[in-house]
Amino acid sequence: MTDTIQTAIVGVTGYAGAELARLLLRHPRLKAMPPVFAGRMDSKDEARGGIPLAEIHPQLASGSASGNLRLEPFSWELLLSRGVEVLFLATPHEQSREWVPEALARGLRVIDLSGAWRLTEAANRAVYAFADEGPDQPAAIKAQAAATQALAVYGLPELHRARIAGARLVANPGCYATSIILALKPLVAAGLVDLDIGIVADAKSGVSGAGKAPTAKTHFMSAADNLSAYGAFTHRHTGELLEQIGVDASQIVFTPHLLPIPRGMLSTLYVRFRETKTAATVSRVYHEFFRASPMVRIYDKTLPQIQYSVRTNYADIGFQLAADGRRAVIVSCLDNLLKGASSQAVQNLNVMLGWPESEGLE
Repeated sequence: MTDTIQTAIVGVTGYAGAELARLLLRHPRLKAMPPVFAGRMDSKDEARGGIPLAEIHPQLASGSASGNLRLEPFSWELLLSRGVEVLFLATPHEQSREWVPEALARGLRVIDLSGAWRLTEAANRAVYAFADEGPDQPAAIKAQAAATQALAVYGLPELHRARIAGARLVANPGCYATSIILALKPLVAAGLVDLDIGIVADAKSGVSGAGKAPTAKTHFMSAADNLSAYGAFTHRHTGELLEQIGVDASQIVFTPHLLPIPRGMLSTLYVRFRETKTAATVSRVYHEFFRASPMVRIYDKTLPQIQYSVRTNYADIGFQLAADGRRAVIVSCLDNLLKGASSQAVQNLNVMLGWPESEGLE
């Protein structure tokens, strides 16, 4: 355990990067050591020594030291000269595939918010079509990718707390995946769910889940006053569900939807139990599974709503049983930019460094 540490963020210009910066700047152990912010920029900004953080995210320019911070031109020499020990990458997955092996070789520990290293099964990674796994790549490149993948720990503390503590590379989960895995894993692990009947995962996210770059689907004229499904059977988070819940593709149907709200996520899961269960039994399964998980809240009397979890660092889970005690509806809510991304990354940092898991988050 250490009292403090020097961190760095690459990708602070995005939505998740902004939230990550806010959390680290306010973390009680890191206030005296704000992150190094690094990224690519044009020659004009390089010539002036970078871009003031307040120009990128005015909301971070409070009366704190953040008013003097800058986004600086990225280089490995910059990170090493500043004594960076933990690097956060809020970058596209292609960039993370390129930079993570280099970061590890230079002795940095990495928390990667992209999908670059989340999946252990090659069949599940195929949806990303990573260049370093292409058929024409030299054997040495493929071997490096495989070695890096072997080091990666899936960064869901509620499932992998012990492994995260000693990890050099933590692959932060996807937002949909976090919401669904947390809601289903306790029930599947306890053997309650009839997997032959299958699971339906109906999930909905605010527009910020699609990232900051505008697209035809996320343009105001398309997203406002609308609700649309997308990525049925093909969404990149599906592999995370299969690997982490412990089901195969025939046992779960996952369909994401785009909500006309800025942020927040609600997943409704439909399951059938193998045997009749009482609400007390189901509640006990959840409470026992998450008894050491401060960032998960279990709702026993009602169902969660987006408004309860948005702009918080919690995942909220509730359920209702049918009168027959065999069918259940589980509702899981979180903020896709926080527990679905940035605050989860800080939670992983806390675990990696032996700090209280919820420090700076409650």
